[in-house]
Amino acid sequence: MAKARILVVEDDDKQRQLYCEELTAAGYATLEARSAQEAEELLSHEQIDLIVLDINMPGISGLELLPRIHEIHPGMPVIIHTAYGSYRDDFISWLADMFIVKSPDAGGLLEAVEELLNRKRGVTLGQ
Repeated sequence: MAKARILVVEDDDKQRQLYCEELTAAGYATLEARSAQEAEELLSHEQIDLIVLDINMPGISGLELLPRIHEIHPGMPVIIHTAYGSYRDDFISWLADMFIVKSPDAGGLLEAVEELLNRKRGVTLGQ
């Protein structure tokens, strides 16, 4: 079975690199975007299975990109991964499948990725 392809949309170079390293070590293929514009470009011509999306980015924010993702790729699993828990109250953030507040431990992100990919494949935990 092919590796799931995860698009990490994060403007902070060190955080993006860390998430990609952790996801790669967990067996996923990663693509990187520094901005919403780069993410849209990748989404137009790459096969992507799941998106990890930051909110606060220069230019177009993650919250502005989220409805576009759903227009272009309905059903695409999206994890909002932000340092600001207050965005959880923004109605647009509810379009995401999961909302995770950033942590120095990438374990929560990895668990969320696995859960959403299993859900996409129709696999329930414990099977």
